[in-house]
Amino acid sequence: MDVTSRVRAGWEWLKGPERWTRAALVKDCAMAAVLALLGTPLQELENGAWWMHVLSVTAVVLLTLLRRRLPATTLVVGAAITGVLAGAFLVTLLLAWSAGRRIVGVTRAVVAFTLAFALEVGVGVASEWSTTRPLWVAVIVTLVFLATTLMPGLASRYWYQRRTLLHALQERNAQLLRERVMIAGQARLRERQRIAQDMHDSLGHQLALISVHTGALEVDPALTDRQREVVGVLRQASVGAMHELREVVGILRDGVEAPVVVEESTQPSARGVAGIGAVVDAARAAGTRVALTAAGQPRPLAPACDHAAYRIVQEALTNAYKHAPGAAITVELRYEDDSLVVEIANGPAAGPGRGDVVSGGQGLTGLRERARLVGGMVHAGPAEGGGFRVAGVLPYDAEPAGAPGRGPGDDFGQLAAAPSGATAPMDWAAVDRELAAGVRRSGPAGGVALGCGIAFAAVVLLLIVVVAIVALVASSADNAFLSQAEYDRVSVGQSEAEVRQALPSGDSVMTGGLDRKGPAKPPGAQCLVLLDTDQPENLTSDRVFRFCFRDGKLVEKQAYQVDQD
Repeated sequence: MDVTSRVRAGWEWLKGPERWTRAALVKDCAMAAVLALLGTPLQELENGAWWMHVLSVTAVVLLTLLRRRLPATTLVVGAAITGVLAGAFLVTLLLAWSAGRRIVGVTRAVVAFTLAFALEVGVGVASEWSTTRPLWVAVIVTLVFLATTLMPGLASRYWYQRRTLLHALQERNAQLLRERVMIAGQARLRERQRIAQDMHDSLGHQLALISVHTGALEVDPALTDRQREVVGVLRQASVGAMHELREVVGILRDGVEAPVVVEESTQPSARGVAGIGAVVDAARAAGTRVALTAAGQPRPLAPACDHAAYRIVQEALTNAYKHAPGAAITVELRYEDDSLVVEIANGPAAGPGRGDVVSGGQGLTGLRERARLVGGMVHAGPAEGGGFRVAGVLPYDAEPAGAPGRGPGDDFGQLAAAPSGATAPMDWAAVDRELAAGVRRSGPAGGVALGCGIAFAAVVLLLIVVVAIVALVASSADNAFLSQAEYDRVSVGQSEAEVRQALPSGDSVMTGGLDRKGPAKPPGAQCLVLLDTDQPENLTSDRVFRFCFRDGKLVEKQAYQVDQD
């Protein structure tokens, strides 16, 4: 394996299961630089050697880059080195946040954070063993661990689990929407098939009988030529009706138009503006006076608009046949700039209308609904002079029935506005938007807000710890200091009880570890170490008074200076 392959394999291993882009790499490097820069003053206070600074920066960079691939390991290592490299202390915040969301399993997370706590306390106590009491070091390190490691880790784990839950709810909602659309589509298909079967069995049979009987009547020699012509028109109308019924049944059953059988018929195979002329010719052949005019430059229409124009003319002519027999009819097509205007008007009836006209009463309502679905409108009402007028306005660019804004399965716009007092349908789109908004709120901005809250809580906790330590030190200061005059009044050879009664107890955090520094102790002696009230001005050393006892007597007293390590 060559060097390039090794580098590529190492890079893939470093990225781990997450997608690590160049932007993520730049962000990690920037965070490492900021943490290293902020840790420089801490390392300077602890140990200003240049090699310690180099080690701190190196540790911060490596731990930041490896935290994605090895979250538990980097957390443990980072907690261990904070007691040795003060400049790497702040990286524990980032490592804890990363480990909280990336460690899989509660048990592994508990083990990792427990081990990190044990190592941080152990290394802290070992590094300060000679200068401070171990118990106080353990207490302080524990409080710092809670503020800088445990709190960010728990917050990160909560935030990540909440975001995961929102994603799961969003996916489940999308799945429910898909299933709802499929169920609704299957229900519509079953209903269409049932309607298609009923239409085929009932209307198809009746139209076939009409076609057969009119065909037989057309060849009856007893009929006059005029009667035979009228019967021929009836037969052609029945054949055309059968063709249209076949198309409708095909659409209802399969969702596609049935193939048109080409026969000699006045009914057109096209159901659009191109077929309006044939409808008018058929009406003329039946003895109705119909005039067809067109104005403007013809323009192509969307299929839905084209079919709507044909149905408007067809329905208006049918109504004129039934309600105003013998009246003259005008059909006008006007191609306007943005829409096609279809107008059908008839004069008053030439005679009394038929009293047995069969009408469902839904023709004009259906025309209005058909026009609305394509973005147009239909007006119907009495005309001047006692006639009737039907006018439709159809746009050239029609909006399809499934256009955005209609819900899934809302083919006819029933869900556009629920009637007053009715129960509105569930707005699944709004639910999906709410879940998406929850995911966005829990995204980077939500993470930053949560991180700021955690940082604020950590700062407050650290301030409380600092105030408690200051109060503790102040309360124990009387037990740690001794003046030069009091030191001079004590002489070697006095009893231990008398000397201890005259001196402070020395039980203070300020004197912790001082008994392990300075000159060698007398063999078998126990010593009391106190601080001089008059300390040097260099702040790098302490002036110490030591009193050593053996066999119940003071055997030695010394005054010396110790360096602060």
